[in-house]
Parts: sequence; C-alpha cells; structure tokens
Amino acid sequence: MRRDTKVCFCRGRHEEFKDFFSQEDGVVFCNDVCSVMEGLGHEYNRDQWGLFIDSSKVRLKLGLLHNGNRFLSVPLAHGANMKESYESMKLLLGKIKNDEFKWKLCGDLKVVALLLRMQLGYTKYCCSLCELDSWDKKNHCVNKLWPKRTSLTPGEENVVNPPLVLPEKIYLPPWHIKLGFRKNSVKGMDKTGRGFQYVRNKFPNE
Repeated sequence: MRRDTKVCFCRGRHEEFKDFFSQEDGVVFCNDVCSVMEGLGHEYNRDQWGLFIDSSKVRLKLGLLHNGNRFLSVPLAHGANMKESYESMKLLLGKIKNDEFKWKLCGDLKVVALLLRMQLGYTKYCCSLCELDSWDKKNHCVNKLWPKRTSLTPGEENVVNPPLVLPEKIYLPPWHIKLGFRKNSVKGMDKTGRGFQYVRNKFPNE
C-alpha cells in the first residue's frame, strides 16, 4: 500500500444517531423523531411525511416517506423475525408513538386490513374498502357502486378488534398497486405464448 493511500471507514456513520434509537422487546425504534430530522438537515413537518409499513422475509419495518420524494426515507422501527400481524404492528406503532404524531399511513392491502383489524383469509366481506361479498361473482364485473363501510365495530362483519388507526389516516401507494397488477398480469399469461417469452427474455434473472 502506498503512503498517500486514504482509507475511509463508513461503519461509524451511525454514531451520530444511535442515541435517538432504543431497543426493547426485540424491536429497534426511534425515540426522538424531531432530533433525527434535525440531524438529517430536514425541517420536520408532519404533513409532509407519511408512515410506510411493510415486511420482508426476515423483518417488519416502519419508515417515513417524504410526500414529494425530495428526501430519502427515514427508518423509524424494525423487528427482526416479525411477521405482519395485528400484535406486531400494535407493538411497533406504540414504540414510535404514532398516537402522538398521527402520521398518515400507507401500505399494501394486507397491511391496511391488519391496521383496521379485519380478518385475513375470510370468505365474506373480503374487500377492505367496501362491503363486497367475495362469493358474489355474478356482480363483480357488473355492479360498479358498492356501499361504503359505515363503521368498524368489533364483532360486526369481519372486524375482530378495535382498529389501530383511523381509516381516514390510511392511503394506498399507487406504485405498489401498479406493481401488484403487473405481477398478477404476468402470472395470468400463457406460459408458451410470445408475450410471456418476451418478458422472460427481457428479465432473465427474475
């Protein structure tokens, strides 16, 4: 190695923020959101940020997304080996004091159903946004106006326990929905057809 060679260590970049995070009950979470925002150089405005909830194969994670995508996402909490469940989300939302900040939340339909405390895998009132009977196949493509859900009372329809957040605080990310439609579209394609072969050649590693 030459004498003028410079070596940089990036593993210490978390030192500035480590005091703003705590670890309890197997969960790592932010205990001072405003200080983290200040350290990142952002002027914190609750209305400019939304809480995103999702999980991977190994962890359940929560982070703040900027509404205008001008800033990078800010991780708030994650639980290793935690699955998407009512109890896990209740624990994480409690750790980051969501009742105090009252962020708007976004996530996929499964996350929405869990936040509103609906059953998963039910056969009636399956849709999380309306009172649609999942077996009413005759009217699926005919009826365009379905009655909106008027309440989330535990024990009625498919609501089991009190919701974790207010319905008006939830919105669906369009890009997430588009990806889901595209995935299902590819699944429904003829595997021997030219269209599927084109997609397969275009994305050989998928």
